[in-house]
Amino acid sequence: MKNLLLTFLLLLTMSFGVVASEEIELQEADIDLSDSASLQRGAQHFVTYCLGCHSAKHIRYLRIAVDLGVDQKKVLQEIAPEGASIYDQLHSAMNKHDAEKWFGTQPPDLSLIARSRGADWLYSYLKGYYLDPKSPTGVNNTIFADTAMPNPLWQLQGEQVTEIRKTIYGEQTELVLQEPGTLSEEEFDVFVNDLVGFLVYVGEPVQLERERIGKYVLLFLGLFLVIAYLLKKEYWQDVH
Repeated sequence: MKNLLLTFLLLLTMSFGVVASEEIELQEADIDLSDSASLQRGAQHFVTYCLGCHSAKHIRYLRIAVDLGVDQKKVLQEIAPEGASIYDQLHSAMNKHDAEKWFGTQPPDLSLIARSRGADWLYSYLKGYYLDPKSPTGVNNTIFADTAMPNPLWQLQGEQVTEIRKTIYGEQTELVLQEPGTLSEEEFDVFVNDLVGFLVYVGEPVQLERERIGKYVLLFLGLFLVIAYLLKKEYWQDVH
């Protein structure tokens, strides 16, 4: 029985070690939901580079205008696609039939992708594409291996390849820019950060309001705790 227990603990330790070794270090996104200009740029990027395949049906252009403090006409002119109404949701231009014909399945709605994956994961994923001749799309991804989605930002980022370098910690795979894109590395980082920031906002548009109200809720609960304690002390003062 003792040997069986030791064997189980050893296997458990090894499994944790395997999981830890397979973890990929994510790059950190710098998200500021109070930066309206960044969110506006992110909305423009999403409509231009993502809305062709993906939707974000849980938010409307009107909500974006109100939350970001942007005039409705400006949203229709600079963010929404031509012909869209301010009351429209962010629906993809691709219908289900064409999506299944071209990709085998309909691309997912991205309304909650930032909440399910996290900002750092999205940021690293969009920067993690590299050339892979074995892939049907010609590219692969360091964060999501064998991804079915082509790189939508390849013209901006350029083309990356993987290189294996030996370090004191062993062999490490690094991405190297083989063919530059239209943006510099710094400009592309800002571009992706704006896009991810918009997806974080879409996942919870009321986040800033929730945090603001939360402070008053905690203050109320603190005051109520004091009042409740004083009442308890008053009611129980004659109980021995």
